[in-house]
Amino acid sequence: MTQNLYASFEAQFRAHAPATALHMDGRADWSYAELEAQASRAAGALLAFGVKPGDRVVAQTPKCAEAVALYLGCLKAGAVYVPLNTAYTRAEVDYFLGDAEPALFVADVGADTSGVAVQVATMDAAGRGTFSEAASGATPCDATAPRAADDLAAIVYTSGTTGRSKGAMLTHANLASNAEALCAAWGFTSADTQLHALPIFHVHGLFVALHCAFLTGSSLAFLLRFDARNCMAWLPRCTVMMGVPTFYTRLLASVGFSRGLCEGVRVFISGSAPLAEQTFDAFAERTGHRILERYGMSETLMNTSNPLHGERVAGTVGFSLPGVEARVVDEDAAPRPVGEVGDIEVRGPNVFTGYWRMPDKTAAEMRPDGFFRTGDLGVMDAHGRLSIVGRAKDLVISGGYNVYPKEIERLIDAMPEVAESAVIGVPHPDFGEGVVAVVQPVADAVALAAVSAALDGQLARFKQPKQVVCVAELPRNAMGKVQKNVLRDRYANLFAERP
Repeated sequence: MTQNLYASFEAQFRAHAPATALHMDGRADWSYAELEAQASRAAGALLAFGVKPGDRVVAQTPKCAEAVALYLGCLKAGAVYVPLNTAYTRAEVDYFLGDAEPALFVADVGADTSGVAVQVATMDAAGRGTFSEAASGATPCDATAPRAADDLAAIVYTSGTTGRSKGAMLTHANLASNAEALCAAWGFTSADTQLHALPIFHVHGLFVALHCAFLTGSSLAFLLRFDARNCMAWLPRCTVMMGVPTFYTRLLASVGFSRGLCEGVRVFISGSAPLAEQTFDAFAERTGHRILERYGMSETLMNTSNPLHGERVAGTVGFSLPGVEARVVDEDAAPRPVGEVGDIEVRGPNVFTGYWRMPDKTAAEMRPDGFFRTGDLGVMDAHGRLSIVGRAKDLVISGGYNVYPKEIERLIDAMPEVAESAVIGVPHPDFGEGVVAVVQPVADAVALAAVSAALDGQLARFKQPKQVVCVAELPRNAMGKVQKNVLRDRYANLFAERP
């Protein structure tokens, strides 16, 4: 019996064939029968392109129903799906293509693919392009490729602290176990309609949101992007909403957002970045709903969740999901006492098998007993409820996207007018954290415009600093290391003062 995740989806697609899978703005809805047919055609197109089981397929496409079919087609064909952020530049994409060595790269119709050394197909925001043309003319793939539980289903690239991105290898078993745990934890049924305004190149929108729908035959209000007014129009027809904290702050800032719009919603879920307690409290006061916050990452999918039924505590990410173990330990893996800060480590069927072609990095992050070192710092209370208090690796999460400072610092430090830089994240009312470059200039002050110009085409916009601060000297400890904690404290109110 195959352990291909698509087989589980396919059973639900057929059981709910007439039901709506994707509600869409300005387009005809797709039923589950149509979604299955489109996935089979996408799998047929992949076979026609010469993609074999185990081959990588890199996708950097706009969000559209056809992109969902492409992902499902990859699973069905036994290929390994590699999603890329649509904001990545050509220089960044070249690295991913060189590292993943895909059999096929599906790019946006308007992307610069000149000189790309791999086979290329295209897809635009309306689902048109050479891949869709191939799918429409392909023989549908009726047979789902047999896959073992530990065969790769996806590689998700995470930013590297040294500037080199790492590919987290996720198996069919990783994805299936986590989806099943979330469906149970969050009470998904075929009666649900989920408001989906997340990108689908990210674990949150792709593996968490879509999988919960596909394993239960529930519907998705499939919005191409987050727009507060459009989301408010859809909310009365939805029972679930998943989002990043920025979604909730923007809803709260919107005229007309009221308790009445949320009466039919049974749960609001937040992740990908810390949810401010002020947002949690303000949302509860406005709507009567206490947002359910959870904790996950690319390497582990979801680890913990506040309860669907029971107390949801602001500032915490809840309890370990069934089958998942989370612990707070010191550097030697000894348990930290209740209420004391330590390193968060997790173990379970959700945890990835390692970093693509980086065995040394994998070995460094995995304990001998199977626990993965997340790099996050946390506190566990007496009831097993986890709170995240910081990130050991200087990760900045802006608008739900991970930003690692070293990648940015490397490029800023290359500017002739910069002696050295330190990139930090500080509180931002809209994005959760805003990226700030603290710069020690060679002579004259360095302006934000100059930094932006230097990074244009080198880094995605979400990684680029929103403010630049010039200092005579960066603060350092006795060992000469820049004290980013001092900088974060010093500029904690930067965006409050200069929105």
